[in-house]
Amino acid sequence: MNKTKQLKDMTTAELQAQLDDAKKELFNLRLQQVSGQLENPLQIRTVRRTIARIKTIMNQAATAEG
Repeated sequence: MNKTKQLKDMTTAELQAQLDDAKKELFNLRLQQVSGQLENPLQIRTVRRTIARIKTIMNQAATAEG
């Protein structure tokens, strides 16, 4: 829950930067998975859920603004 609370306190630009970083991380994790170098496959799920959290908060903020 701390993660969600921290994300809600961020500005739109900060959220966009976090989203870009998470997408890059997901891409790198998928490359590692294909090459067989990924040690913990659950990292992919964690990053995907983080991306979903960020997008949800961004959507809520956009809806609240009008």
